[in-house]
Amino acid sequence: MKSSYIPATKKQQEEMLKTIGIKSIDELFSAIPDQLRLKEDLNLPDPLSEHELKKQTQELTNKNYDASRNVCFLGAGIYDHIIPSAVSHITSRQEFYTSYTPYQAEMSQGILQAMFEFQTMIAELTGMDAANASLYDGASALYEAVILACRYNNRNEVVVARSINPEYRKVLASVLRHSGIEIKEIDFYCEGDKSGTVNLESLRKALSDKTSAVVIQSPNFFGIVEDLKATSQMAKEVNALLIAVCDPISLGVFEAPGNLGADIAVGEGQPLGNPMNFGGPLLGFFAVKKPLIRRMPGRIVGETTDSEGKRGFVLTLQAREQHIRREKATSNICTNQAMCALTATVYLSLMGKKGLYEVASQCIDKSVYAYNSLLNTNSVSKVFDAPFFREFVVKPAIHPKKLNDELLKDNIIGGYDLSTDYPELKGCWLVAVTEKRDRAEIDLLADRVKNICQGGV
Repeated sequence: MKSSYIPATKKQQEEMLKTIGIKSIDELFSAIPDQLRLKEDLNLPDPLSEHELKKQTQELTNKNYDASRNVCFLGAGIYDHIIPSAVSHITSRQEFYTSYTPYQAEMSQGILQAMFEFQTMIAELTGMDAANASLYDGASALYEAVILACRYNNRNEVVVARSINPEYRKVLASVLRHSGIEIKEIDFYCEGDKSGTVNLESLRKALSDKTSAVVIQSPNFFGIVEDLKATSQMAKEVNALLIAVCDPISLGVFEAPGNLGADIAVGEGQPLGNPMNFGGPLLGFFAVKKPLIRRMPGRIVGETTDSEGKRGFVLTLQAREQHIRREKATSNICTNQAMCALTATVYLSLMGKKGLYEVASQCIDKSVYAYNSLLNTNSVSKVFDAPFFREFVVKPAIHPKKLNDELLKDNIIGGYDLSTDYPELKGCWLVAVTEKRDRAEIDLLADRVKNICQGGV
């Protein structure tokens, strides 16, 4: 009888063992010391029928406070945007859904073209000359950008704004720990009309002829728009590169980082049609100016013509350890997020320039409305003064954790508590408002915050 998971009969197993000259499965694993082998059965529950398994899975699912059954005002790097139903219909087509690594380019023209279109759209959005076919997530894309910069100008110091996503900074510190690359973190203004943006005076003092790159995020982790042009000019004064971490939705209304002096643009592509999925999988995009193209990590798809002059697509500039000697590889990342990149491509194709502009505009309008509505409750106070996109920081009258716990009782997923990552922002609350939120939901948030903070609960 065939197993559901190991499709081989006992007779077939015996034939395979005989072919390789052994008598049992145990003999196959004889290289493993006896004391390390599992002697008893795993403590697993009895098997379930399909109906019973679905019921149990649904019960577990219902314990999650997900955005499908709750109003979500939580962002902090992953966002609850509207995803047109056409996206899943297109990406679920068999030729896309079953496609993966295009090692035989002539057999994978469809997925290669999709990757090429993704690269083209990201390059246009970011104002760069070329993009790769994606990386794991925004954090790994930033790490690769820093490595590229240090190799390009042969320097070992990078200046990083503390207003960058804390998880990105943690990943950066972790992977660079034994690289010989020093990270200098720059604080942000806490007062005045520039509050929430990187401290440009501190940045200028930190720059030197050892600086390989300046890393800045705009909109930053607080949702505030940074001055990329001024930062770029400072970086250029010491011949350092500017790495811009950017949000793709915001680029529907804001000037492309490449047009403001950035040399490398990286970021998280999840908002482009990919669901939040409890934190992943995600989609890192990576785009550069022309001098850096040959140093880009990951896969890059190029356009060409075949022997008959027909348009075709191939993997090109493959400086990955799978393709060349490891010591000559630009990156140890050996894959791309093909399905997530395809989803982003479909989303951008469906939205177009006008659609993306509309999404970004609604994010601005609705977040400003929510910000003012919360301030008008007299239950939260202003923290920063600089302009923001989709996300803003306020300080509620009670601790954010207690506030979020109470909001959850009304099926509202509240904002992010900044206390852990920024001790100087103790008690501050990061609230995200996308185009998905309507006036009634925002008014409900403001009303509930007022009642909770004023003791009405």
